[in-house]
Amino acid sequence: MNKRLKVGIDLGGTKIEIIVLDKDYKELFRERIPTEQEKGYEKILDNINSLYLKAKKECNLKEHSIGIGIPGSISPKTSLVRNANTVCLIGKPFKKDIENILKHPVFIENDANCFTLAESILGAAKNKSLVFGIIMGTGCGGGIVFNKKIITGLQAIAGEWGHMQIDPSGPECYCKKRGCVETFISGGGVQRMYFQLTGKKKTVQEILIDYRKKEKNALKIMNVFFEKFGISLSNLIDILDPDIVVIGGGLSNIPELYTRGVKEVRKNIFCDFLSTPIVKNKLGDSAGVIGAAMLGI
Repeated sequence: MNKRLKVGIDLGGTKIEIIVLDKDYKELFRERIPTEQEKGYEKILDNINSLYLKAKKECNLKEHSIGIGIPGSISPKTSLVRNANTVCLIGKPFKKDIENILKHPVFIENDANCFTLAESILGAAKNKSLVFGIIMGTGCGGGIVFNKKIITGLQAIAGEWGHMQIDPSGPECYCKKRGCVETFISGGGVQRMYFQLTGKKKTVQEILIDYRKKEKNALKIMNVFFEKFGISLSNLIDILDPDIVVIGGGLSNIPELYTRGVKEVRKNIFCDFLSTPIVKNKLGDSAGVIGAAMLGI
């Protein structure tokens, strides 16, 4: 076991969180601050640095690793950030810049990969070999971990199930394709579908309340949501056949995902039975920052 302390940083759209773990994954320090992405790329770098300097002082950091989870990925071709929903990161040499500022080598991974890694080592997928992790929040992402190692793939896009196209005539996605998984089963997708149907803006929670009251518009939207969840996840299970699927993000708190949603998966899978456990995460919104710290092990 690597005996160094492990620093994890979760760079999100609204908050930046840092954690320091010891060799046994015991938490020594944690803090979060607003991302302030509206103030631009340089401000994000400054905010990360201020958090790191505080953690360094509080924990008397000497020999340690640093891992950062980002809402995008680093292109193996250009070394620049791509596919980030924190758009000011796109096209930036983030790894080079942050290493220069922190004066320390940094491991960088997609935030869904960090989530999946943490759940595979400490969370709901502990002791499972092949794990697929899903983040269903404002957007929709995924990650693959095999034997506690992240699978990134040749082009560093492994697990990006949110941008599998499941309906070419469907809604336009921010990635410029139509009918991506994310346009149907993310929080943003549910809200957009409801607005297009009714002309009214409601939160996902409000739509769910109406759904449980069997209000016709909410029923229509949530039926699409569960059907598309079943189609997209069954496609993924057909390809990977993972030992477990772990769901994170705000929409992981929808109880019906594990009943109605699983029923839709079972209906669509290319198999006469469904053995794959489809479960809620155990680490909550801590999984991303914990997984980032684990990048250094």
